[in-house]
Amino acid sequence: MKQSSMADLDSQDIEQQQHRYQREEFRSAVRALLMSPLMSPGHEDFSAVRRQADVLREWFSRETGWALQIEREGARLYKRPADLIDSTRGLPDYDRRRYVLLSLACAVLERADAQITLRVLGERLLAFATDPVLALGNFSFTLGTQHERRDLVTVCRTLLELGVLQRVAGDEEAFINAGSDQADALYDVQRRALAGMLAAARGPSTWQPEEAPVTLEERLHALINEYVADSDEGRRTALRHHLARRLLDNPVVYTMSLEPEAQAYFVNQRGVLAARLCEATGLNAEQRAEGLALVDESGTLTDLAMPAEGTDAHVTLLVAEYLAADERERTTQRSNAPFKRTQDIADFLREARDRYGRFWRKSAREAGSERELAAIAIERLDKLQLVERRADSVCPLPALARFALGEADVRNTSPRRSADVSGTDTFTLT
Repeated sequence: MKQSSMADLDSQDIEQQQHRYQREEFRSAVRALLMSPLMSPGHEDFSAVRRQADVLREWFSRETGWALQIEREGARLYKRPADLIDSTRGLPDYDRRRYVLLSLACAVLERADAQITLRVLGERLLAFATDPVLALGNFSFTLGTQHERRDLVTVCRTLLELGVLQRVAGDEEAFINAGSDQADALYDVQRRALAGMLAAARGPSTWQPEEAPVTLEERLHALINEYVADSDEGRRTALRHHLARRLLDNPVVYTMSLEPEAQAYFVNQRGVLAARLCEATGLNAEQRAEGLALVDESGTLTDLAMPAEGTDAHVTLLVAEYLAADERERTTQRSNAPFKRTQDIADFLREARDRYGRFWRKSAREAGSERELAAIAIERLDKLQLVERRADSVCPLPALARFALGEADVRNTSPRRSADVSGTDTFTLT
């Protein structure tokens, strides 16, 4: 009997460990797919995603309405945004021109062989770029200048990161500097990854000319409009998916930013919704009267971390504290004073440079740099949904109160000179 009891205990312990391992692997796979929705087989979490395929498909379908496709050649989570007009999202250093080039590059690759060179990609893209519709939008492209070749290489490097292209030989940087006649690069085209680039419910090529949307917002909605059952349950499911998408994609969801129907559902269900999402992702819910944020304490499940290392990050943190302190004073005194202007923030940073400038990069220490630093800080805070830009003023949003810090205690932990920005000086905020 004793031996039987010990065996039962060992079996239970092994079962618990297996269950815990499965839960942790599932959570890692969810987080990996949220950060890399187009995942190549070379991704470190791809094996876990394949092992958890069935559970992952069911979870994403139930909680977000996102489809998940997993094959040997890779995985694609078809994330469709809840907010189509959020200008703070997108690829780093991409403007509208580079997005057009990315779309044209994908069109070229769709018609290409299994391998293609950078030079051939550029030449075929030139032919696509002469489309009259693009000309009407004042778009033009040649490979005659270094700037335009750099744009093309930026697009190629994006496709390399996404696994659509795999470099076989060559050097993109040499192509930028020397041009297409002196330098080149050779790529393998990964067609399964290429086919998953567009996360749309309907392909643009299916539109008839007479029904083609006119405005950008109409075009975006036409791409991702999904069927919603005409019933109370269908509408509730659509609302739940909409809110889950926003919570997983955005730093914070403010109650007042929602439509009345979504707002009523959010107020009643946000606790249950947050608990389910946090259980699967490892995020921590912060519920306030103004809204809800899912916070990643590890900092790995984020596109833009705060606080973080570097001059721009430190300047952003200083501006956040400055605006939070001002908002706290406005609230305490019930003041109707105007919100801080961009110039006010620049003036604050000019004064802060006297105290902290020796820790910043060289360009940030130069006279007149405060306006550029202010613009960088405001843009980062806007992306984090901590402020809202209104004409030339900056309106703090409720979540900014998380960064209402005290005075910074600067401690030099490096034997290097204080002006050496590569040292290990730290900023301890109390």
